[in-house]
Amino acid sequence: MSAPEVETVAGNASTVDAGSAAAHQVLRKTFGYDSFRGPQREIVEQVISGGDALVLMPTGGGKSLCYQIPALVRPGVGVVVSPLIALMQDQVDALNAVGVRAGFLNSTQFPDERRAVEAAFVAGELDLLYLAPERLRLESTAQLLDRGKIALFAIDEAHCVSQWGHDFRPDYLALSMLHQRWPDVPRIALTATATAATRKEIAERLDLTDAKHFVASFDRPNIQYRIEGKNRPEQQLLAFIQGEHAGDAGIVYCLSRNSVEKTAAFLNANGVAAVPYHAGLDNRIRATNQARFLREDGLVVVATIAFGMGIDKPDVRFVAHLDLPKSVEGYYQETGRAGRDGQPSTAWMVYGLSDVVQQRKMIESSDGDAMHRRQLQLHLDAMLALCETVECRRTQLLAYFGQPGQACGNCDTCINAPESWDGTVPAQKVLSTILRLKRERGQSFGAGHIVDILIGKRNPKVEQHAHHELKVFGIGTELRDIEWRGVIRQLLAQGLLAVHGDYGVLTLTDSSNDVLFDGRQVKLRREPERAKAARTAKPAKASRLAADLAPGDADLFERLRAWRAATAKESGVPAYVVFHDATLREIAARKPASLADLGTISGIGENKRAKYGEGVLEVIAGGASPEGRTITPPATPVAGAAVLAPGSTTASTSAAAPGSSSTPVARSAGTATSSRFADTTPRESAPAVRRSGRPTGQPHDTNPVAPSSRPAATRESGAPTSGSAAPAYDDIPWPDDMPPDFDELPPDFG
Repeated sequence: MSAPEVETVAGNASTVDAGSAAAHQVLRKTFGYDSFRGPQREIVEQVISGGDALVLMPTGGGKSLCYQIPALVRPGVGVVVSPLIALMQDQVDALNAVGVRAGFLNSTQFPDERRAVEAAFVAGELDLLYLAPERLRLESTAQLLDRGKIALFAIDEAHCVSQWGHDFRPDYLALSMLHQRWPDVPRIALTATATAATRKEIAERLDLTDAKHFVASFDRPNIQYRIEGKNRPEQQLLAFIQGEHAGDAGIVYCLSRNSVEKTAAFLNANGVAAVPYHAGLDNRIRATNQARFLREDGLVVVATIAFGMGIDKPDVRFVAHLDLPKSVEGYYQETGRAGRDGQPSTAWMVYGLSDVVQQRKMIESSDGDAMHRRQLQLHLDAMLALCETVECRRTQLLAYFGQPGQACGNCDTCINAPESWDGTVPAQKVLSTILRLKRERGQSFGAGHIVDILIGKRNPKVEQHAHHELKVFGIGTELRDIEWRGVIRQLLAQGLLAVHGDYGVLTLTDSSNDVLFDGRQVKLRREPERAKAARTAKPAKASRLAADLAPGDADLFERLRAWRAATAKESGVPAYVVFHDATLREIAARKPASLADLGTISGIGENKRAKYGEGVLEVIAGGASPEGRTITPPATPVAGAAVLAPGSTTASTSAAAPGSSSTPVARSAGTATSSRFADTTPRESAPAVRRSGRPTGQPHDTNPVAPSSRPAATRESGAPTSGSAAPAYDDIPWPDDMPPDFDELPPDFG
């Protein structure tokens, strides 16, 4: 496909308007959108003109376009540094679908495949080349880049450079060499999650201190944030999915691999299709489960945090956490994987005392110096504050990233506001019990045993230690067991209690003295009575997606989805690579009658219109069978669009678009960029095996590099395991350092 020719010379102020015009042409003709969103236009113009940029934009905000469009407008090949080796094939497939010639180099390829991509890069037959940071550190890779023309460097997931971050990758620290070796090549670093301090660290470590910073809004208004008390979490998760998201795609995060496996098995046993994903699985199993999640509708993936970065599936309707994330940054990035298409989605989490105890223990036993542990503690404190807040969760989440906000009306604390109550006396009772055990008996115990003493529960452990003889025995009968655990959880969150040792015993802190002896008030959060459902029970997924369409339009929408599923399966790509749901909804509502009309639909560029247009029009006319549709080029060539015949390796332009050169421009297509983890075509069967039992590479056609989409004048010719038996930590006396000493015993509540 060829866009109209535009004179652009990167960095020349006199051509800024021409560069902006070229960017809009690529946006419309290649990606099918009429206008930029938010700061996209300013970012694109900054990079096209040769300037550096540091971009902070939430998941689903359109970060990729901020480097893809400049790479197509500027002369040369855009080099994208990404940690997402497992997803590079899908990223390349999605670009190929819109006519962008993309390739990748990583360890999943065979030598002949890598050589083919390298040759295409040197020959100028690629628009974008994806590399892992580890590969970029190789001198051979640097020498390869020296042989070609580089349009820009895009550093994706730039927060991986932050040593205090949740996704630190040491190889990112070496990326400052990009500016040193190629000083004239513009760089753009992008991330969805970074505080002001993290942004400063990114700029310093990547040598981008002089780059222009762009910070989009962190708000994701379509996501409803909800955090509930943990009580039989697997049953809570099942009720949540069955009651609100039956048949929806979703991600469930767990802290340990064992918990991932058990939760996935539990969901499958209860009728929810789910697959596990964690670093302990075989590479092929991980690749297969990830591919299924991307390609199948309504599948749930249960995963550790090893999963999700770079996942471009737009219709993930929920993200659930069964364990407490380690930081607000991690929580925000993980929940941001829901609702990329802008449709209503849910970020749901269960949280309890065990989470606080476990996280505190992990920090205490973590590697690193005192500064490192202090940073981890600060991250956890912010996460606990978000869990325990009585204010709007969205407001607090935005405030963490330095953005003001107002009560949203779409989080649990707005919908069903909790109460704040004076918990000073209960706090004193807990602290008094812990202190008396230490001072009178020289003992320290975990939360469960402390609660048993407070409620006066004479079990064998209590009688074994004669704790029923303590003055504090039975002083807390006004609260239930679960309520006392909530009090202890909140005292831990507020720093009024600490967890020490391998067995999680509770000890006092310096701040405990203020509550016991100095009259400090303690405000606690009272959990509201939960309604049976935060939302009304939803109908089946298909009808939900078409809920606001007219009856006839809804039927057409479902037929379009069936056609898309068959087309995607035949092409060996995820369904969203063909069209997003939002595009199908607009088609169903507007019912375009011609290819020209179809070109006015958001998300349909010239390449997709040429490739899928006739099939869509047949479905609209009612004459297409959704199953088994073959993809054929349009009978009448589209003006300005490249028509790629089946099996062809070159593209030609049938007619120039208005304002373009009358001379058609053709570019030779690149070479294969397949991955040995990719499935074969057709996808009805398991991947075939090639050499050493590894799957074959190319997932669909033999020509994975699509015809060029750039304006013609710019082209160049050349943890602990959850679910296992927990140790009986209540019986272990204080093992190492002594807690703070106090001059007197606490008040006598007897």
